[in-house]
Amino acid sequence: MLYPAQHNYNPLDVVNDNVLELKNFKTSSNQTILFEDHITVLGFLGNQPLKNAIGASNLKELVYDKFKGFKKFQVVIVLPLGAENEAELLKNEIGKYEDIRFWHFVFGNENAIQELFDSLKTNNTLDHTLATTSVFIIDKEFHQRGRLDDRTDKELEKNAPIYDLISYNMIEVAEIKNKMNDDMRILFTEYRQKRKGNFDSTTRRASDLKSENND
Repeated sequence: MLYPAQHNYNPLDVVNDNVLELKNFKTSSNQTILFEDHITVLGFLGNQPLKNAIGASNLKELVYDKFKGFKKFQVVIVLPLGAENEAELLKNEIGKYEDIRFWHFVFGNENAIQELFDSLKTNNTLDHTLATTSVFIIDKEFHQRGRLDDRTDKELEKNAPIYDLISYNMIEVAEIKNKMNDDMRILFTEYRQKRKGNFDSTTRRASDLKSENND
């Protein structure tokens, strides 16, 4: 499932260095869930999470089910205080009789949610319920990961303008199934090779790409 050798893939880009830790959030059982030392898929489902059940189901089936066996993987869904009961209903809907112990709903006040969201690099905003269809990949060191250059081979040949992929739309099945799954595998491969001591490449960052464009 993972990429077998370093030369077969490029490390997943760091698109943002400044993601806040989850210290202002708790689960309904008062447990603290942290980004630190985890590879996290982060989402925001707002105060009416059942209205986002389709996106949550896509995330569960296309990402969580594929990676739940990997060490230090987790899905974290942020919701406002007061949404605990509806979150429990959603949890039962998407994971009844299944192992979803690495899927966490965490709750915080509106300010904490907005502050966390603002620490992410994104072209989107939270709606009036504090929800978005965008989900994000956060690595063990609080870096947001993605693609600084998401052009296709044909677009590269034509020297099309650069565009990025810094979040993934959980409603778009093809984007989650193909691009996000690929990016998650790349990131797990990076950490696996780091543990073995044979990962000698640094991840590309926005400043690196800017430098390339100026050469």
